[in-house]
Amino acid sequence: MEIIIDNVQDKYQIDESINDLIEKVILECLILENKGTDYEISVSFVDDENIRELNRDYRGVDRATDVLSFPLDEDEFQIPEDNILLGDIVISVETAKRQSEEYGHSLEREIAYLTAHSMFHLFGYDHMDEKDKKIMRDKEKNVMKSLGIFKK
Repeated sequence: MEIIIDNVQDKYQIDESINDLIEKVILECLILENKGTDYEISVSFVDDENIRELNRDYRGVDRATDVLSFPLDEDEFQIPEDNILLGDIVISVETAKRQSEEYGHSLEREIAYLTAHSMFHLFGYDHMDEKDKKIMRDKEKNVMKSLGIFKK
C-alpha cells in the first residue's frame, strides 16, 4: 500500500500523527472491504479556495466542500510493483476545522472521518438515496469504531 500525502495549504499544521492516522483509516477501509493492500491512494490537503475550484470544475458546484473523491478504475490503471491506483482524496482542512468545532470533536477525528467517507466513495459507494446513505454511514461508523476513534 502506498499513500501519497500532499499538503498544499498553509492555514493549519498537518503533522506526522495525522498522516499516521490517515494510513490507519485507509488500511481499515481496505480490510473492511476485503481488499488487499496493493493500492496507491493520494491524499491532498487544500484550503477552501482550492476545493471550491475543484468542486466547480469537476462537479459543477461553485462552493467549498469538505472532501472530494476521484476514483480510478482499477482495471485500467496499473503502476509498477503491482499497486493499483485506487484514486485521489482531497480534503479542505479549513472546512474540516469548522466542522470539527461545530460537531465538538478534534480536527484529527474529522479528518479521519472524511478519509473513511472518501475511501468508500473510491470503492463505488454513494449516498444519493436513504438506503445507500445508510450502507455508507454504517461502513464509516465501523471503521471509526474499529480504530477507537470517537469524539475527542
